[in-house]
Amino acid sequence: MDLLEFLWLGKPLWMWLAFLAIVVILLALDIGLLHRDTREIGVKESLALSAGYASIGLAFGGWVWWQLGAAPALQYVTGFVVEKSLAMDNVFVIAMIFSYFAIPRQYQHRVLFWGVLGVIVLRAIMIGVGATLVERFGWVLYIFAAFLIATGVKMWLSADEEYDLKDSAALRLVRRVLPVTDALHGDRFFVRAADAAGKAKWLATPLFLSLVMVEIVDVVFAVDSVPAIFAITTDPFIVYTSNIFAILGLRALYFALAAMVHRFHYLKYALAVLLVFIGAKIFVADAFGLAKIPPAVSLSITFAILAAGVGWSLWKTRDADQKS
Repeated sequence: MDLLEFLWLGKPLWMWLAFLAIVVILLALDIGLLHRDTREIGVKESLALSAGYASIGLAFGGWVWWQLGAAPALQYVTGFVVEKSLAMDNVFVIAMIFSYFAIPRQYQHRVLFWGVLGVIVLRAIMIGVGATLVERFGWVLYIFAAFLIATGVKMWLSADEEYDLKDSAALRLVRRVLPVTDALHGDRFFVRAADAAGKAKWLATPLFLSLVMVEIVDVVFAVDSVPAIFAITTDPFIVYTSNIFAILGLRALYFALAAMVHRFHYLKYALAVLLVFIGAKIFVADAFGLAKIPPAVSLSITFAILAAGVGWSLWKTRDADQKS
Protein backbone atom coordinates (compact mmCIF):
# COMPACT_ATOMS: atom_id res chain seq x y z
CA MET A 1 0.00 0.00 0.00
CA ASP A 2 2.87 2.35 0.78
CA LEU A 3 4.31 1.66 -2.67
CA LEU A 4 1.03 2.61 -4.36
CA GLU A 5 1.02 5.91 -2.45
CA PHE A 6 4.55 6.71 -3.64
CA LEU A 7 4.55 10.07 -5.43
CA TRP A 8 5.79 9.88 -9.00
CA LEU A 9 5.84 13.16 -10.94
CA GLY A 10 3.64 14.70 -8.27
CA LYS A 11 0.89 12.05 -8.20
CA PRO A 12 0.48 8.76 -6.29
CA LEU A 13 1.68 5.73 -8.22
CA TRP A 14 -1.78 4.15 -8.09
CA MET A 15 -3.23 7.01 -10.16
CA TRP A 16 -0.68 6.43 -12.89
CA LEU A 17 -1.30 2.68 -12.78
CA ALA A 18 -5.08 3.22 -13.00
CA PHE A 19 -4.61 5.38 -16.10
CA LEU A 20 -2.23 2.89 -17.74
CA ALA A 21 -4.63 0.02 -16.96
CA ILE A 22 -7.43 1.83 -18.80
CA VAL A 23 -5.19 2.44 -21.83
CA VAL A 24 -3.98 -1.19 -21.92
CA ILE A 25 -7.57 -2.47 -21.69
CA LEU A 26 -8.69 -0.15 -24.51
CA LEU A 27 -5.82 -1.24 -26.77
CA ALA A 28 -6.38 -4.92 -25.95
CA LEU A 29 -10.08 -4.61 -26.81
CA ASP A 30 -9.20 -2.75 -30.00
CA ILE A 31 -6.74 -5.25 -31.44
CA GLY A 32 -8.00 -8.41 -29.73
CA LEU A 33 -11.76 -8.08 -30.13
CA LEU A 34 -12.91 -5.23 -32.35
CA HIS A 35 -10.25 -5.47 -35.07
CA ARG A 36 -8.88 -8.97 -34.81
CA ASP A 37 -9.26 -9.41 -38.58
CA THR A 38 -7.80 -7.18 -41.26
CA ARG A 39 -10.73 -5.28 -42.73
CA GLU A 40 -11.87 -1.85 -43.84
CA ILE A 41 -13.38 0.39 -41.16
CA GLY A 42 -16.45 2.31 -42.25
CA VAL A 43 -17.46 5.84 -41.33
CA LYS A 44 -20.25 4.70 -38.98
CA GLU A 45 -17.93 2.37 -37.07
CA SER A 46 -15.30 5.10 -36.93
CA LEU A 47 -17.78 7.58 -35.46
CA ALA A 48 -19.06 5.03 -32.94
CA LEU A 49 -15.54 4.14 -31.80
CA SER A 50 -14.59 7.79 -31.53
CA ALA A 51 -17.70 8.53 -29.46
CA GLY A 52 -16.77 5.67 -27.15
CA TYR A 53 -13.20 6.90 -26.73
CA ALA A 54 -14.36 10.48 -26.19
CA SER A 55 -16.84 9.33 -23.53
CA ILE A 56 -14.13 7.40 -21.71
CA GLY A 57 -11.73 10.36 -21.98
CA LEU A 58 -14.31 12.79 -20.57
CA ALA A 59 -15.31 10.29 -17.88
CA PHE A 60 -11.67 10.21 -16.86
CA GLY A 61 -11.89 13.99 -16.58
CA GLY A 62 -14.78 13.49 -14.16
CA TRP A 63 -12.61 11.12 -12.16
CA VAL A 64 -9.86 13.76 -12.12
CA TRP A 65 -12.43 16.23 -10.73
CA TRP A 66 -13.37 13.73 -8.00
CA GLN A 67 -9.75 13.03 -7.05
CA LEU A 68 -8.03 16.38 -7.60
CA GLY A 69 -10.71 19.08 -7.75
CA ALA A 70 -12.42 21.36 -10.26
CA ALA A 71 -9.41 23.35 -11.49
CA PRO A 72 -7.28 20.30 -12.52
CA ALA A 73 -10.36 18.75 -14.15
CA LEU A 74 -11.00 21.89 -16.23
CA GLN A 75 -7.32 21.96 -17.19
CA TYR A 76 -7.60 18.29 -18.22
CA VAL A 77 -10.64 18.99 -20.41
CA THR A 78 -8.95 22.04 -21.95
CA GLY A 79 -5.84 20.00 -22.70
CA PHE A 80 -8.00 17.19 -24.09
CA VAL A 81 -9.83 19.57 -26.44
CA VAL A 82 -6.67 21.43 -27.51
CA GLU A 83 -4.73 18.22 -28.23
CA LYS A 84 -7.62 16.66 -30.15
CA SER A 85 -8.01 19.86 -32.18
CA LEU A 86 -4.32 20.25 -32.98
CA ALA A 87 -4.12 16.57 -33.91
CA MET A 88 -6.79 17.20 -36.56
CA ASP A 89 -4.03 18.69 -38.70
CA ASN A 90 -2.08 15.50 -38.03
CA VAL A 91 -4.99 13.46 -39.41
CA PHE A 92 -4.90 15.39 -42.69
CA VAL A 93 -1.19 14.63 -43.10
CA ILE A 94 -1.70 10.94 -42.23
CA ALA A 95 -4.31 10.78 -45.01
CA MET A 96 -1.68 12.16 -47.42
CA ILE A 97 0.84 9.55 -46.21
CA PHE A 98 -1.57 6.69 -46.86
CA SER A 99 -2.38 8.14 -50.27
CA TYR A 100 1.29 8.54 -51.17
CA PHE A 101 2.11 4.91 -50.32
CA ALA A 102 -1.21 3.66 -51.78
CA ILE A 103 -2.15 1.90 -48.53
CA PRO A 104 -5.57 0.21 -48.87
CA ARG A 105 -8.13 1.18 -46.22
CA GLN A 106 -8.24 -2.36 -44.78
CA TYR A 107 -4.57 -2.07 -43.74
CA GLN A 108 -4.66 1.48 -42.41
CA HIS A 109 -5.96 0.54 -38.95
CA ARG A 110 -2.91 -1.71 -38.42
CA VAL A 111 -0.61 1.25 -39.05
CA LEU A 112 -2.65 3.53 -36.77
CA PHE A 113 -2.77 0.96 -33.95
CA TRP A 114 1.01 0.46 -33.84
CA GLY A 115 1.40 4.19 -34.35
CA VAL A 116 -0.57 4.79 -31.13
CA LEU A 117 1.83 2.55 -29.21
CA GLY A 118 4.71 4.65 -30.49
CA VAL A 119 2.87 7.85 -29.54
CA ILE A 120 2.34 6.62 -25.96
CA VAL A 121 6.09 6.11 -25.54
CA LEU A 122 7.27 9.19 -27.47
CA ARG A 123 4.85 11.56 -25.72
CA ALA A 124 5.91 10.16 -22.33
CA ILE A 125 9.53 11.00 -23.14
CA MET A 126 8.77 14.48 -24.48
CA ILE A 127 6.42 15.37 -21.62
CA GLY A 128 8.89 14.02 -19.05
CA VAL A 129 11.64 16.21 -20.51
CA GLY A 130 9.29 19.21 -20.67
CA ALA A 131 8.14 18.74 -17.07
CA THR A 132 11.74 18.54 -15.86
CA LEU A 133 12.67 21.72 -17.73
CA VAL A 134 9.65 23.63 -16.42
CA GLU A 135 10.27 22.48 -12.85
CA ARG A 136 13.95 23.48 -12.88
CA PHE A 137 13.73 26.55 -15.08
CA GLY A 138 10.40 28.36 -14.74
CA TRP A 139 11.31 30.81 -17.47
CA VAL A 140 11.10 27.96 -20.01
CA LEU A 141 7.33 28.56 -20.04
CA TYR A 142 7.93 31.96 -21.62
CA ILE A 143 10.00 30.28 -24.35
CA PHE A 144 7.14 27.82 -24.90
CA ALA A 145 4.70 30.73 -25.07
CA ALA A 146 6.78 32.69 -27.59
CA PHE A 147 7.21 29.52 -29.67
CA LEU A 148 3.45 28.93 -29.71
CA ILE A 149 2.77 32.50 -30.85
CA ALA A 150 5.38 32.20 -33.63
CA THR A 151 3.99 28.80 -34.66
CA GLY A 152 0.45 30.17 -34.74
CA VAL A 153 1.49 33.04 -37.00
CA LYS A 154 3.38 30.65 -39.27
CA MET A 155 0.39 28.26 -39.40
CA TRP A 156 -1.91 31.14 -40.40
CA LEU A 157 0.42 32.28 -43.19
CA SER A 158 0.94 28.75 -44.54
CA ALA A 159 -2.61 27.43 -44.01
CA ASP A 160 -3.15 26.88 -47.75
CA GLU A 161 0.10 24.95 -48.25
CA GLU A 162 -0.03 21.15 -48.43
CA TYR A 163 2.44 18.71 -46.94
CA ASP A 164 4.48 17.19 -49.79
CA LEU A 165 5.91 13.79 -48.92
CA LYS A 166 8.09 13.74 -52.02
CA ASP A 167 10.25 16.48 -50.52
CA SER A 168 10.53 14.79 -47.10
CA ALA A 169 14.12 14.53 -45.90
CA ALA A 170 12.96 12.01 -43.28
CA LEU A 171 11.58 9.68 -45.95
CA ARG A 172 14.79 9.91 -47.98
CA LEU A 173 16.80 9.05 -44.85
CA VAL A 174 14.59 6.05 -44.05
CA ARG A 175 14.91 4.73 -47.60
CA ARG A 176 18.68 5.15 -47.38
CA VAL A 177 18.96 3.30 -44.07
CA LEU A 178 16.41 0.52 -44.62
CA PRO A 179 16.28 -1.94 -47.52
CA VAL A 180 12.75 -1.57 -48.87
CA THR A 181 10.42 -3.13 -51.37
CA ASP A 182 8.05 -1.07 -53.47
CA ALA A 183 5.32 -3.72 -53.37
CA LEU A 184 2.78 -4.22 -50.61
CA HIS A 185 2.64 -7.68 -49.02
CA GLY A 186 -0.75 -7.70 -47.34
CA ASP A 187 -0.61 -6.41 -43.77
CA ARG A 188 3.06 -7.30 -43.28
CA PHE A 189 5.62 -4.69 -42.26
CA PHE A 190 8.61 -6.81 -43.36
CA VAL A 191 9.12 -9.58 -45.92
CA ARG A 192 12.04 -11.86 -46.61
CA ALA A 193 13.07 -11.78 -50.26
CA ALA A 194 16.13 -12.17 -52.46
CA ASP A 195 18.14 -9.11 -53.41
CA ALA A 196 19.85 -8.48 -56.78
CA ALA A 197 22.66 -10.88 -55.82
CA GLY A 198 20.19 -13.64 -54.98
CA LYS A 199 20.82 -13.38 -51.23
CA ALA A 200 17.77 -13.56 -48.96
CA LYS A 201 17.26 -10.52 -46.73
CA TRP A 202 14.52 -8.75 -44.80
CA LEU A 203 12.90 -5.84 -46.62
CA ALA A 204 10.61 -3.15 -45.25
CA THR A 205 7.29 -2.82 -47.05
CA PRO A 206 5.48 0.42 -47.88
CA LEU A 207 3.21 -0.38 -44.92
CA PHE A 208 6.19 -0.09 -42.57
CA LEU A 209 7.39 3.09 -44.30
CA SER A 210 3.96 4.62 -43.74
CA LEU A 211 4.18 3.67 -40.03
CA VAL A 212 7.60 5.32 -39.74
CA MET A 213 6.31 8.49 -41.41
CA VAL A 214 3.23 8.57 -39.16
CA GLU A 215 5.51 8.41 -36.10
CA ILE A 216 7.80 11.12 -37.48
CA VAL A 217 4.83 13.37 -38.24
CA ASP A 218 3.53 12.85 -34.70
CA VAL A 219 6.88 13.95 -33.25
CA VAL A 220 6.77 17.07 -35.44
CA PHE A 221 3.24 17.89 -34.33
CA ALA A 222 4.09 17.14 -30.70
CA VAL A 223 6.59 20.01 -30.85
CA ASP A 224 3.50 22.26 -31.07
CA SER A 225 1.04 20.38 -28.87
CA VAL A 226 3.32 19.60 -25.91
CA PRO A 227 4.25 23.27 -25.29
CA ALA A 228 0.57 24.13 -25.77
CA ILE A 229 -0.57 21.85 -22.97
CA PHE A 230 2.27 23.02 -20.71
CA ALA A 231 0.97 26.55 -21.26
CA ILE A 232 -2.36 25.33 -19.86
CA THR A 233 -0.98 23.34 -16.92
CA THR A 234 2.44 22.15 -15.76
CA ASP A 235 1.04 19.06 -13.99
CA PRO A 236 2.64 16.07 -15.81
CA PHE A 237 -0.30 13.81 -14.95
CA ILE A 238 -2.85 16.16 -16.51
CA VAL A 239 -0.58 16.85 -19.48
CA TYR A 240 0.07 13.19 -20.30
CA THR A 241 -3.39 11.74 -19.66
CA SER A 242 -5.20 14.43 -21.66
CA ASN A 243 -2.73 13.96 -24.53
CA ILE A 244 -3.10 10.19 -24.71
CA PHE A 245 -6.90 10.07 -24.38
CA ALA A 246 -7.23 12.72 -27.10
CA ILE A 247 -4.93 10.83 -29.47
CA LEU A 248 -6.62 7.48 -28.84
CA GLY A 249 -9.97 8.98 -29.75
CA LEU A 250 -8.70 10.85 -32.77
CA ARG A 251 -7.09 7.77 -34.30
CA ALA A 252 -10.46 6.05 -33.97
CA LEU A 253 -12.08 9.03 -35.70
CA TYR A 254 -9.52 9.02 -38.52
CA PHE A 255 -11.58 6.98 -40.98
CA ALA A 256 -14.52 9.35 -40.69
CA LEU A 257 -12.37 12.48 -40.87
CA ALA A 258 -10.35 11.23 -43.83
CA ALA A 259 -13.57 10.99 -45.83
CA MET A 260 -14.41 14.65 -45.26
CA VAL A 261 -11.03 16.38 -44.96
CA HIS A 262 -12.13 18.95 -47.52
CA ARG A 263 -14.91 20.15 -45.18
CA PHE A 264 -12.43 21.42 -42.55
CA HIS A 265 -10.15 23.56 -44.68
CA TYR A 266 -10.56 26.70 -42.55
CA LEU A 267 -9.99 24.89 -39.27
CA LYS A 268 -6.25 25.56 -39.67
CA TYR A 269 -6.89 29.28 -39.22
CA ALA A 270 -8.76 28.59 -35.98
CA LEU A 271 -5.91 26.38 -34.76
CA ALA A 272 -3.46 29.18 -35.56
CA VAL A 273 -5.53 31.63 -33.49
CA LEU A 274 -5.76 29.04 -30.69
CA LEU A 275 -1.97 28.64 -30.54
CA VAL A 276 -1.51 32.41 -30.37
CA PHE A 277 -4.13 32.64 -27.62
CA ILE A 278 -2.54 29.86 -25.54
CA GLY A 279 0.90 31.41 -25.87
CA ALA A 280 -0.27 34.99 -25.29
CA LYS A 281 -2.24 34.25 -22.13
CA ILE A 282 0.99 33.47 -20.25
CA PHE A 283 2.30 36.96 -21.02
CA VAL A 284 -1.13 38.52 -20.34
CA ALA A 285 -1.39 36.80 -16.95
CA ASP A 286 2.12 37.97 -16.05
CA ALA A 287 1.38 41.53 -17.18
CA PHE A 288 -1.67 41.75 -14.92
CA GLY A 289 0.02 40.01 -12.01
CA LEU A 290 -2.12 36.88 -12.28
CA ALA A 291 -0.85 33.42 -11.47
CA LYS A 292 -2.81 32.02 -14.41
CA ILE A 293 -5.89 32.73 -16.52
CA PRO A 294 -8.82 30.94 -14.78
CA PRO A 295 -9.29 27.43 -16.28
CA ALA A 296 -13.01 28.01 -16.94
CA VAL A 297 -12.23 31.18 -18.93
CA SER A 298 -9.48 29.44 -20.88
CA LEU A 299 -11.75 26.49 -21.71
CA SER A 300 -14.59 28.78 -22.82
CA ILE A 301 -12.36 30.79 -25.16
CA THR A 302 -10.84 27.58 -26.55
CA PHE A 303 -14.30 26.21 -27.36
CA ALA A 304 -15.35 29.51 -28.94
CA ILE A 305 -12.29 29.65 -31.23
CA LEU A 306 -12.68 26.04 -32.37
CA ALA A 307 -16.45 26.33 -32.82
CA ALA A 308 -15.92 29.40 -35.01
CA GLY A 309 -13.33 27.53 -37.11
CA VAL A 310 -15.48 24.44 -37.56
CA GLY A 311 -18.64 26.46 -38.23
CA TRP A 312 -16.97 28.70 -40.80
CA SER A 313 -15.38 25.67 -42.53
CA LEU A 314 -18.69 23.82 -42.80
CA TRP A 315 -20.43 26.97 -44.06
CA LYS A 316 -17.81 27.82 -46.69
CA THR A 317 -17.65 24.21 -47.99
CA ARG A 318 -21.38 23.48 -47.78
CA ASP A 319 -21.61 22.97 -51.56
CA ALA A 320 -18.33 21.08 -51.93
CA ASP A 321 -19.86 17.61 -52.16
CA GLN A 322 -22.36 18.63 -54.84
CA LYS A 323 -19.66 20.27 -56.94
CA SER A 324 -17.24 17.32 -56.72
